Amino acid sequence: MQPFEVHILGCGSALPTPRHLPSAQVVNLRDKLLLIDCGEGTQIAWRHTGLNWQRISHIFLSHAHGDHVFGLPGLISTMGLMGRTSPLYIHGPANLRNYIEFTIAHFCPDMDYEVQFCPVDTTKHALIFEDRSMEVWSLPLRHRVPCSGYLIKEKPGLPHIRREMIDFYGIPTWAINKIKAGEDWQTPEGDIIPNNRLTTPPDPVRSYAYCSDTMSVPELAEWCRDVTLMYHEATYATSEISHADKYGHSTAAQAAACAKSANTRRLVLGHFSARYEDENVLLNEAKAIFENTILAQERLRIAL
Repeated sequence: MQPFEVHILGCGSALPTPRHLPSAQVVNLRDKLLLIDCGEGTQIAWRHTGLNWQRISHIFLSHAHGDHVFGLPGLISTMGLMGRTSPLYIHGPANLRNYIEFTIAHFCPDMDYEVQFCPVDTTKHALIFEDRSMEVWSLPLRHRVPCSGYLIKEKPGLPHIRREMIDFYGIPTWAINKIKAGEDWQTPEGDIIPNNRLTTPPDPVRSYAYCSDTMSVPELAEWCRDVTLMYHEATYATSEISHADKYGHSTAAQAAACAKSANTRRLVLGHFSARYEDENVLLNEAKAIFENTILAQERLRIAL
């Protein structure tokens, strides 16, 4: 099975602490790297992953708050200094355009690569990017500013060839791709060998939902139905629900309820308020509702 991994670079909220950096993640899907949010410290945290940041082709930003975007100017500049030539596509709410254009004009005016901004409609759940192996969908969220989460879906792969059957029937190499595409095989004697005898089913399709800063969104569970892994902000415990409502965030219990309603396989909590020296209070609150919950932490790698 090809890799589908999430690397947590930062999982704190607006105030950096000795324990956590602001929001940033790398998704490695079949060796294609996507960066989601880019808070302060992203470059340093990335160094610990061992991944090559020049392989990033797309960055997905959730919203125009500093703890999610203040690392972007440095990253864009470093890519230029390292000799990048391939285009970089940055997706995010439309109100980020000026910030990105200002960054390039004032700090990175002589780069040898192009940065293209792709605005995301934060009011619609829509397909915003796809290639041969994945789809990325926007997830409208409820925050103090326009905000979008992202749903990354692996596209179905082809069936696996049963090598012993191919050898048994003497099927030539040129026919392999046709069989993977669903064709049967006809022997020289005219016998039809059904496709399901020559192949095994493809690997299960995996998916990842990144639910950044948000209050409860009733539709979110349906949009994220049956995802393999959900990251959901859990800035506060229920005891601080008045702060969650005031600042447009979720409690750990609300995150767990969303994961349970979505029939998520696994939930990762993040975006922790700096007030918590021990985030287990958030973990315990969530696990009482959705047992298969873990806490995000820097340098955590989660394989889907």
